[in-house]
Amino acid sequence: MIVVGIETSTPHTSVAIGSERELLGAVSVAGKARQEAVTPALERLCGWTGIELGQVGGIAVGIGPGLFTGLRVGIETAKTLAQVLSVPIVGITSLDALAFTVRHTHKLIVAVIDGRRREVFSAIYRALPGGVVRGSEYTVASPDHLCAELETVPGEMLAVGDGAILYRNQLEGLGSRVEFASTIRAHPEAAALVELAVPRFLREEHDRLHDVVPMYLRKSDAEIAWDNRDRGTGA
Repeated sequence: MIVVGIETSTPHTSVAIGSERELLGAVSVAGKARQEAVTPALERLCGWTGIELGQVGGIAVGIGPGLFTGLRVGIETAKTLAQVLSVPIVGITSLDALAFTVRHTHKLIVAVIDGRRREVFSAIYRALPGGVVRGSEYTVASPDHLCAELETVPGEMLAVGDGAILYRNQLEGLGSRVEFASTIRAHPEAAALVELAVPRFLREEHDRLHDVVPMYLRKSDAEIAWDNRDRGTGA
């Protein structure tokens, strides 16, 4: 089964094509034009791999948490593809995909994505044969609040993600029991989405199209500005 993965929740956009047997190709793009690169990247991948869109059997998309604009672009592109191709779709959280990339560790995995506004999105995972299982809620908090929460978690931890890199100094305050994953694992990748999604498609555990929506965890800047305006008017 051929699956297309689309991940746009962070400053690194990625697109991948793969199957239950292998990853056929992947492209990652950074920079201001990254969101507009999803469709051209997919077209280029199809050309490189010799895969035609008509061969695609499913779409996997990262649903966040992450950056508002990127999430909207990626999810709408994925849903449009699923509709046009008449194939099923699966939404996978970006923290799950990030943790999956370091699933071979024996330590607890702390996936941390930079949320801007001096906040991070995070979740804690435990590695299992072939994957990971989440052991906490998806949260958005300040780095200091995350560190305070991790103080109560026993055992060694592997911190992964651009949020862990950005706030490394705070996390290092937890001592030697915290290790940091390589910077090449800093962002969730579409290749991980493909690998996570294939078994779900084969089990026919896909999502309903209208249920695939961004996981924001907090209000957008526009919503916050509107709330502040309302409070100012009410005063």
